[in-house]
Amino acid sequence: MASLLQRLFGNKPAARAISASFAQLGADMHSHLLPGLDDGAETVEHSLDLLRALREAGFRKLIMTPHIMGDFYKNTPEGIRAALQLLRDAATTAGLGDVELACAAEYYLDEFLGRKLADGTEMLTFGGDKRYLLFETSYMNEPLNLYEIIFELHAQGYQPVLAHPERYTYLYGRFSDIEALRRDHGVLLQINLNSLAGYYSPAAKRVAEELIDAGLVDFVGTDTHHLRHTETLVRKTLPLPYMEKLLQLPLLNQTL
Repeated sequence: MASLLQRLFGNKPAARAISASFAQLGADMHSHLLPGLDDGAETVEHSLDLLRALREAGFRKLIMTPHIMGDFYKNTPEGIRAALQLLRDAATTAGLGDVELACAAEYYLDEFLGRKLADGTEMLTFGGDKRYLLFETSYMNEPLNLYEIIFELHAQGYQPVLAHPERYTYLYGRFSDIEALRRDHGVLLQINLNSLAGYYSPAAKRVAEELIDAGLVDFVGTDTHHLRHTETLVRKTLPLPYMEKLLQLPLLNQTL
């Protein structure tokens, strides 16, 4: 990581002071590095570029979470595991084998997810016997079956983790509802690191900060799809005061 920070900041004391921040997290549990599966890395070479950037940023474990979404991203556990092995082999050849690579998925909450649960389809989780399951919803429209799916996930022994709640516009102005998802419905919350830099929108930045202030963040992820994400992480997100505040929380990344 030192070489990357030196290229970006020179030898300024600030660069040295923040050099351990992402290393403190240890694991990134939300990214789209697996090649050719979704809107993230398209090729193995692209995957290696992103892996190299996250390694330099301090991460030593990556749990990669390709989209599983209805008829659009028809990824299966078998296909995801095959892409993982492909990347592991390429990483070893490229001298990046010191980064632990694992996989789960980012499930879109739609009718197909409900069918998978009803059919007993294998679901990809992370965290071992904790069975953390990462899911997302529409950004604009609250799913009619949101609480039904959450209940069913719990009933089947999964621990639901809501990806980037700060990005859902239907929850803007409804902070108490986000609190209730965690407090009353047992949903863990994961924010995207680059939300703190305003990468997605000023509103997403504000909600992410409010979640940190309220101590409601359980996981953080890079949600890396391309090098613009990794560049923003180091140039803009890492030096922010809210990063220091975030790292004071008992984040579960460090347990993975």
